[in-house]
Amino acid sequence: MTRLSVMIHAHFYQPPRENPWTMFVDPEPSAAPDHDWNGRITRECYQPLGAIPIGDEMDAPRINAYEFLNFNVGPTLLDWLEREKPRVVESMLAGDRASVKRLGHGNAIAMPYHHIILPLAGRRDVQTEVRWGIRDFRRRFGREPAGMWLPETAADMQSLEVLAAEGIAFTILAPHQVRNAPEDGMPGLVRAGTRSIAVFPYDGPLSHCIAFGDCLADSVKWEKMILARRSAGLVSMATDGETFGHHHHFGDLALGALFHRLAKRPGVLVENAAAILSRRPPVRQLELVEPTSWSCTHGVERWRSDCGCRIDQTGRLKQGWRAPLREAIDWLVREVHAIYEQHGARLAEGPWQYRDAAGAGGAVPGATPAENRLIEMERSVLKSMTSCGWFFDDFAGLEGRQVLRYAAHAISLAGSESQRLEKGFLERLERAVSNDRAAGNARQFYQRSVLPERDA
Repeated sequence: MTRLSVMIHAHFYQPPRENPWTMFVDPEPSAAPDHDWNGRITRECYQPLGAIPIGDEMDAPRINAYEFLNFNVGPTLLDWLEREKPRVVESMLAGDRASVKRLGHGNAIAMPYHHIILPLAGRRDVQTEVRWGIRDFRRRFGREPAGMWLPETAADMQSLEVLAAEGIAFTILAPHQVRNAPEDGMPGLVRAGTRSIAVFPYDGPLSHCIAFGDCLADSVKWEKMILARRSAGLVSMATDGETFGHHHHFGDLALGALFHRLAKRPGVLVENAAAILSRRPPVRQLELVEPTSWSCTHGVERWRSDCGCRIDQTGRLKQGWRAPLREAIDWLVREVHAIYEQHGARLAEGPWQYRDAAGAGGAVPGATPAENRLIEMERSVLKSMTSCGWFFDDFAGLEGRQVLRYAAHAISLAGSESQRLEKGFLERLERAVSNDRAAGNARQFYQRSVLPERDA
């Protein structure tokens, strides 16, 4: 019987929610009855996935979905889980170890440290985010990552060149992000500079059914849809991991039931991208469509313009605020980088190599207070680029506020330049107008909701 490989990729991620001045996550009333959204989503999704019951009996056997999912976990989420829910992290690590034993290759892949739209970032920042992500993965999973998930699957040639240069063998993209994909569902190669990187284009209709359709309401139907593609060598799907239990209640149970049935199907193997790549190295050349992402039909415009991609479908909410917020953050990033480069000129190996080596958190061993302040300024300005600040329908929500919080934190660490930076930042924020009249423009929102925290 022809063997069918099945791969389901889950992208697990939450933005950094910590208050930069206290390093604690403030209460988020909209997440009630939980303290915050990290806690709520963990209860509904991340924790149940580690032990899904198969059947309705009280003593039903349980499976660890992390043993069968191809998955990545955003480092900012792992930081929080490590502090607050270490048993969830252990279930993820245990699933990865079990997959290595079962397939010879681990399910887990890496991600850039912060959820930044890489095609909208400078090359140095892309390199740092990728290097920090690899370093974090290596520390947690105890091995080198074979693959890397790109935030929002947002890709351009520069992004893939950096991944390939850092030793990443593959990534996963939406089908519309490449041309000439193999018809059997297998990966192809994209030439990235002097190197090549494998790209797995996922099955669009099946992935859409998981995220937005009724696949998780009827796992028997889901299985039949997968088996109907038996003529393919690989059926791969990709979705937000939060789909399984948070976006779709009881979605974790449907996933467990699917894995249980597929395990009993002759000629069907649930596996991961690294194992597939080792068995069938790609030879077909793909053409990258750039810049593109999985959640914006206009490329990467969702994170810099009023392109029409939004959550609200009534048409009442406008996103004209996106462009001036992007311009304000981009301006601040350039200014902060210039200050860092000037004041960090004497850092060991140079400022940018020093930043890469410093990592994404914690005091740098042997560094002076001034050097640690410079690194923390850089960390904060990178956090201010987090994509969530533009994804939703208005900046005057939790995600937009976090972006502005990290911007304010970076400004506060700029020493004698702080006053100039704040003045220029406020001028640019004024042009970003909220859909909520009470929120006003981003300057007013920043002054009312962010500055009192910083100056307390």
